Amino acid sequence: MTMSVALHLVPLAGFAGLMATAAFEDLRRLVIPNRLVLLLCLLLPLHVAIAPTPSLAAAGGAALCAAAVFATGALFFARGLIGGGDVKLLAAATLWAGPGATPALLVATGLLGGLLSLLLLTPMGGLIAAARPTRPDPAGAAPPGAAVPGAALPGATPVLVPYGVAIAAAALIVTIPPNFNG
Repeated sequence: MTMSVALHLVPLAGFAGLMATAAFEDLRRLVIPNRLVLLLCLLLPLHVAIAPTPSLAAAGGAALCAAAVFATGALFFARGLIGGGDVKLLAAATLWAGPGATPALLVATGLLGGLLSLLLLTPMGGLIAAARPTRPDPAGAAPPGAAVPGAALPGATPVLVPYGVAIAAAALIVTIPPNFNG
């Protein structure tokens, strides 16, 4: 039994490492690499297969929740309200959280994102922004005419929030503890 518990932690450690990497990349470059999201999605079947109590029904429910989160996020992205990488990362995090923890994931993401936004309005936020490249979207993936927060205010500098940091933190908070219970 001890061996299955140890194996169960391998994909979970991969999940934690990939989420931390996504947060770091978003903080550093305002980009969440697609390969990280893809690896998160590819790692999940291994996690489900070696879980102490694997459940295909729960995995199917997680996929439906992730599809709903992705569709809603795509609408927000189309309106220029959220980045495409954030949408994909949140959908991948929803896969791992599952249907029961998706509401907690979304609430925690919102709360942590709000705190992060407030932090970015402080002098420390200026230091973080100064360390980033000047162009947040080097591939030009943002839709034409995308809204930039604060751009409508004369002389205002937009505050770009690396929401992947909040998504990753919320995903770790919601997903990791249940794997150590029971």
